[in-house]
Amino acid sequence: MNKNTRLIARLDIKGPNLIKGVHLEGLRVIGSPNEHAIRYYLQGADELIYMDCVASLYGRNHLGDIVRAAARDIFVPMTVGGGIRSVDDATQVLRTGADKVAVNTAAVRDPDLVRRLADNFGSQCVVAAVDVRRQGEGEPRPPVRRSAGPPLDWNVYITGGREPTGLDAIEWIARLEALGAGEILLTSMDRDGTQQGYDLVLLRAASGRVGIPVIASGGAGNLEHLAQGLEAGAHGVLAASIFHFQGCSLPEARAFLRARGFPVRP
Repeated sequence: MNKNTRLIARLDIKGPNLIKGVHLEGLRVIGSPNEHAIRYYLQGADELIYMDCVASLYGRNHLGDIVRAAARDIFVPMTVGGGIRSVDDATQVLRTGADKVAVNTAAVRDPDLVRRLADNFGSQCVVAAVDVRRQGEGEPRPPVRRSAGPPLDWNVYITGGREPTGLDAIEWIARLEALGAGEILLTSMDRDGTQQGYDLVLLRAASGRVGIPVIASGGAGNLEHLAQGLEAGAHGVLAASIFHFQGCSLPEARAFLRARGFPVRP
C-alpha cells in the first residue's frame, strides 16, 4: 500500500463562490469557499485544492483574496490552480499563501512551462492537473498526438473541460513527469460529480506508468470509493461532493481508511 495516504478536499471556485458541477458542467453555487475550507481543515483534511474554474477563459487566476484569507486560518498544504500561465503568475499565487500551483491548460499549450516551474520552485511545488474523458466506441476522435499504439482510451481536455486536445492521457502524464511535475491531479470528467466512484481502470493505468504521486479525482460518492481509489494505486484521494453535501465527514473517512489498513494521519 502507498505511504502517506492523503485525504484531500477540492474547492472549485467561480468568482467569490464555491461551486460544484457534474462532468465539469452545470455549475451550481454551494456557498462560501472559506467557510467550507475552514471546516475541512478543522476536520483534519491533509490538503486543500482550490481551482478557479473559469480562469483559463479569462486569462488570469482570481483566487488571490480567497487564498490569502484562508492562509490566515488554515495550516495544511494548499494547492491553487487555474489561469497560471507563467513563472510570474505562479510567484503571485505562492505569495498569497499557496504551497503548490496546479497547471493544466497552460501546460498543454506550453509544455516547457512545467520545466520552468520545477526549476524555479522545485518539483514538489508543481501539480500537473489532467482532466480526461474516456473515448466511447464510435465517437468521432480528434487528431491524436501519439506516435504508435492503439487508439487513445482517455482524451485530455483543457479550458475547464471544454476543449479536447487529442492527447492520450497516459502518454501525457508520463511526459509531465519527465518535464518535472511533482504529482498528477487526475480527474475523470466522466465520473466528476456523479458520486459513482473513481475510474479505477484509468487510475491503475496512470499509477502504473509514472513514479510520482497520482491523486484520484472525480466520482467519489462514499467511503468505499475512497478505498477503491487507493487500492487502484492512487497516493491520495480527492473528494468534493461527499464533503460539501456532508455525505460523510473527513473524520469518518479517516477512520474508515485506517480500519482498512491504509496509513492515514491520526
